[in-house]
Amino acid sequence: MEWKVYLSGEIHTDWRQQLIQGCQANNLPVKFTSAVTDHEASDSAGDLLGAEQSNFWRDHKSAKVNNIRTKTLIEQCDIAVVRFGNKYKQWNAAFDAGYCAALGKPYITLHDEDIIHPLKEVDASAMAWTQTPEQVIEMLKYVVNSEF
Repeated sequence: MEWKVYLSGEIHTDWRQQLIQGCQANNLPVKFTSAVTDHEASDSAGDLLGAEQSNFWRDHKSAKVNNIRTKTLIEQCDIAVVRFGNKYKQWNAAFDAGYCAALGKPYITLHDEDIIHPLKEVDASAMAWTQTPEQVIEMLKYVVNSEF
């Protein structure tokens, strides 16, 4: 079985690449998907529908266009990894975690200890909280390769 893993959240570090390389190095049968990680492309996704004078409506249209991808990939995944960084607030990641919870999709959170409190509800619905990409890789090794 090839596992479909959706990667959500923070886009300013290389955590996605670390997970991909770690799973490749361990020959895990995993296919990764993600939201658009180019910030400008994501912000302007709705511009193809016409220019807006208000930032609210520009963001609104872009969010809807982006959600076509996000909702589809979350619905198709076997497990999601939701990364929260310290530098920016990832409200979209919190929404993705909530969507996973509503769908009954297992997800793993990935964040530092100093933001446990603001993420307590998100972590409470997660299957696990991790602090490093290496911990996620170890979990995937166990879940994907364990035999009875």
